[in-house]
Amino acid sequence: MKMVSVAHKTGFVVDHCPYMADRGQGVIPLAPVSKSLWTCAVECSMEYCRILFDVYPVDKLVNYIVSDSEFHTLNSWRRENQSTHELMSALAAVGPPNPREDPECCSILHGLVAAVEALCKITELQHERRTALMDTAERVANRGRIICLTNAKSDTNVRMLEDYIQETISEQNKLAAGSDRLMAIQQCELVVIHIYPQGEDTLVSDRPKKEISPLLTSEVHSVRAGRHLASKLNILVQQHFDLASTTITNIPMKEEQHANTSANYDVELLHHRDAHMEFFKSGDLHMAGTSTRENGVKETMTLKWCTPRTNSIELHYCTGAYRISPTDVNSRPSSCLTNFLLNGRSVLLEQPRKSGSKVISHMLSSHGGEIFLHVLNSNRSTLEDPPSISEGCGGRVTDYRITDFGEFMRDNRLTPVAESSYEPSGKLPVERAKAQLERYTRYWPMIISQTTIFNMQAVVPLANLIVKEALTEEDVLTCQKTIYNLVDMERKNDPLPISTVGSRGKGPKRDEQYRIMWNELETLVKTHAGATDRHQRVLDCIVACRSKPPEEEERKKRGRKREDREDRTEKNASKETEDKSWQESERLKGLLEKDDQESEVIKDSPDSPEPLNKKPRLIPEDVQPPERAKGPATLLSMWTNRITVANSRKHQEFFGRASSVNSKFELYQHLKEENGCVLHFVPSAASVLFLRVERVILFSFFTGWMPMKMEKPLDDPPQRISCIIFSTSTELDNQMGNF
Repeated sequence: MKMVSVAHKTGFVVDHCPYMADRGQGVIPLAPVSKSLWTCAVECSMEYCRILFDVYPVDKLVNYIVSDSEFHTLNSWRRENQSTHELMSALAAVGPPNPREDPECCSILHGLVAAVEALCKITELQHERRTALMDTAERVANRGRIICLTNAKSDTNVRMLEDYIQETISEQNKLAAGSDRLMAIQQCELVVIHIYPQGEDTLVSDRPKKEISPLLTSEVHSVRAGRHLASKLNILVQQHFDLASTTITNIPMKEEQHANTSANYDVELLHHRDAHMEFFKSGDLHMAGTSTRENGVKETMTLKWCTPRTNSIELHYCTGAYRISPTDVNSRPSSCLTNFLLNGRSVLLEQPRKSGSKVISHMLSSHGGEIFLHVLNSNRSTLEDPPSISEGCGGRVTDYRITDFGEFMRDNRLTPVAESSYEPSGKLPVERAKAQLERYTRYWPMIISQTTIFNMQAVVPLANLIVKEALTEEDVLTCQKTIYNLVDMERKNDPLPISTVGSRGKGPKRDEQYRIMWNELETLVKTHAGATDRHQRVLDCIVACRSKPPEEEERKKRGRKREDREDRTEKNASKETEDKSWQESERLKGLLEKDDQESEVIKDSPDSPEPLNKKPRLIPEDVQPPERAKGPATLLSMWTNRITVANSRKHQEFFGRASSVNSKFELYQHLKEENGCVLHFVPSAASVLFLRVERVILFSFFTGWMPMKMEKPLDDPPQRISCIIFSTSTELDNQMGNF
């Protein structure tokens, strides 16, 4: 069916009943000045129509109807009747509502019925399309919108209006079924705007768009008369006709009273939304100065007046031109700007930027008495030589997946199919081809550097099977085997083909590479997981394999530490050459030898006696300074030798360590000669030997000694020497009183 936009037909129904003559409170300090509801409705609806006619001079039609005791149609769907001058002349003939007229005889329903009948009439555009289709004229759809400006009594009254319109549409569709001059209504949008005076409360609540029936949708707006109604209709015209707002800032303009001075003004323009398409694509809305007005409902994009102005004879490469309409057409800044442009001048507009070079993105210029907003191309011009396949609109891109795209085209070739090969379900081959193409392109990166799994040969079996409409058990096993192979690769810490384009150094760490790979693989499988249960099983396998046990996480941490050490080692090796290392080691070795010589000179000098508290330096046989290695010595070995030599100077070597034989040392060797007693000691857990010589108690603590045997027992300990031996410290504590 050849659809016609809902915006093609707009029926305005304005209430002309006596209650529309009510006046609200005046605006302080102009309290005596006020407007009636009728005046506010007419002015705001005319602004709606003016903006529509400025931006869409053809094929966006308005049928204006006034309703009181009967309906008054002010114009028709003909193109020559679509102008504000035509409507204003007709409204002047109608005049304001009569407050003395009987309210019972007046109703908005007369105008709503006339609006539904007008939607069934054929416009010139619909007639052209019906004629082009000849015998298939029923394929041309008929859709439209009705905007009703009234003062409703309550929500119940609004629902009554909706029911009445629904019944009228059904009746008119029956009449249109048997007529060649009428068209049945396939869709109708009803917009009810309840207007109430200043200083009063509304009796009708707002309601968003709601589907009343398959043929009718309705929405309700409760608006206070005055500037609030003007703002609401300004927002609705943008929503109904896909318009956008642009504010031109910093317009230099001479003051009216002071001709020698100038000031900067702002002018808001309305135009088609496609003029901002480049901003939407590039995501530079914040750079273009998007701002929000009217409590967050209305948005406008800010562009800055560029000082270097040009004439219209200069050629600029433009990607689009869109008609504009000033929001406040009667203001002095808007009038000056439009007159300046209609005189043949052009104005360049730039994006406001906090830093960097300015970007001129738009231009205002007039053609044939109409002002257009031109979109200037800031990227590669299509007038130049066509770019190669390795170049994109933003610059050179040399890593497109050209080979993979060739395989993709071979897998999705279209071939003639006989009627006998159609599926029993009745699904056309072209529909099956579209479905397959949709499955294959759910996740398909175009650039090599943007993907990891499609650069890995190990993932090819899974990537080829997951896009199938249905999987077999063998396919599921193959996909699971592929996942397990990836897990094994991660356990072995195998490298992955991660792109380092745009990154410094060697790129991400190994565990980060696998995290990127798993995320991309999960994204690919998730796009197909809802197809069948077997697809879901493949996704469950990936999720299960990604949840690592604690010991695996600990192993990965150790692997990361090892990689960090390797990176530091390689970095140090790259910074220092072998010659520099040799010179540094020789310099340190010379310093150490000089230190050793100075220390020996100080010790052996007769003029510098050795301090009393310093113990003599003894170097036992088993503590020898290590031999110097041939060639350059490492810093670690030099430091170890220095520490060993320094520690050997700090204490006198234990006499028993140097005189022991087979880890045994005979204590009190002269005891047998004096007392006829021989003691042998071997290493044990812990014991203490106490000797009391006359009145002096000597405590000697030896770790790990205890008596084994005594050749001759002691009858009575001699008066000069007493020998008592304890095996444990506990027994020592118990016998401390004996001493």
